[in-house]
Amino acid sequence: MAQAAEPAPRRLWIRNPLAILAVGAEGGIVVEGTRIVEHVAAGAQPSRPVDETFDASRHVVIPGLINTHHHAFQTLTRAHPIAINKPLFPWLKALYTIWGRITPEAFRLATRVAYTELLLSGCTTAGDHHYLFPKGLEDSVDVQVDEARALGIRAFVTRGSMSLSDREGGLPPQALTQDDDTILSDSERVLNLFHDPAPGAMVQIGLAPCSPFAVTKRLMRESADLAARYGCRLHTHLGETLDEDDYCQSMFQCRPVEYLEEVGWLNDQVWLAHGIHFNDAEVARLGKAGVGVCHCPTSNMTLASGRCRTCELEAAGSPVGLGVDGSASNDSSNLMEGVRHAVMLSRLTYGAEAVTHLDALRWASEGSAACLGRSDIGRIEVGREADLALFTLDELRFSGAHDPLAALVLCGAHRADRVMVAGRWRVIDGQPVGVDVGRLREDHSRLAVALFGGA
Repeated sequence: MAQAAEPAPRRLWIRNPLAILAVGAEGGIVVEGTRIVEHVAAGAQPSRPVDETFDASRHVVIPGLINTHHHAFQTLTRAHPIAINKPLFPWLKALYTIWGRITPEAFRLATRVAYTELLLSGCTTAGDHHYLFPKGLEDSVDVQVDEARALGIRAFVTRGSMSLSDREGGLPPQALTQDDDTILSDSERVLNLFHDPAPGAMVQIGLAPCSPFAVTKRLMRESADLAARYGCRLHTHLGETLDEDDYCQSMFQCRPVEYLEEVGWLNDQVWLAHGIHFNDAEVARLGKAGVGVCHCPTSNMTLASGRCRTCELEAAGSPVGLGVDGSASNDSSNLMEGVRHAVMLSRLTYGAEAVTHLDALRWASEGSAACLGRSDIGRIEVGREADLALFTLDELRFSGAHDPLAALVLCGAHRADRVMVAGRWRVIDGQPVGVDVGRLREDHSRLAVALFGGA
């Protein structure tokens, strides 16, 4: 017996938005299956009948935001007394003393909280850099993939690593590190299990040694070789603080960008977190190689690390994206808030006329997509995935605002009303679909206090 034909994907018209960050779509867009299939001009109708219409007349529609750097486990140690009011290295050393207490249950809840917060802020692709694998957390990548699939958010999980403990000249205690062979073996395992290189992928894997001072040269080089074999991307922290530059000079007798080239990482499959303390020659080298940089403005201000040279990097040819960074150096997993901070910090650096709200929104969408090597997300464009964030301007903070897109950023939007991922609503009326937020907060908070409250 012949099989019945697959039903045609339903067509949804997101109609007449208050504003939309797309050209020629003033009348809205049509979504079919997981993709955007049509822009509708002002006053026009879709070219073919639709099955469903969503009235977006109260909504400002932007591409789903893309987070390119985070540490989900850190939601458990926000605003912790042992770490607040410290710069990066003292902050890390303080928290390393307690992070080894994280249990599998706590890690799962920490990831769920981070992903949910990101989704509520209008983020549709959640990048996470997980480098903490104490005993009991060996399957952390599996947990993060599982949580992303349950929530319906796209995930770019990087298999991080630390192999140099404080005994070998690194920063972390030995209990938080793994040997190179264990790291490389598990990296290959998770690539085989989860990495999907196809357009529209819901889960992708990258390899991400934590930083040059946390792993061996062998691990950096062999991670690059493994990434080349599997066609995945590479990620690490670099140029975050002057202390880090000094550490690299002392440990490797070269500056961080020189070290990056030495270990085979100076290419367009790499994106870096922070990238603050690069000189002019290094900016040019990174741009020429197409190395991406994730700007983390909130974390950089919290730790007083410095200001990313966003405009120079972008002009040189480096993709620039945005990230919230860990919730112990940001104390929030809100990417829309990060968009506003990116505008403010960049204006302080370059001047009020040099960086607009549109620049920061572009960094958080199209720029972040480029950092992740994806051309199927990041813009509201026919043929791209239907990843969308819809915000209302009903709060008092927006009263009197005249430019809806500018108001999102300048008036401080921080919570989306609707979020669509791959053509499916994942946030409706400001609530994540299928998540009991109250219960999640209670469970997460309980474990955070039990594990870290007495530190």
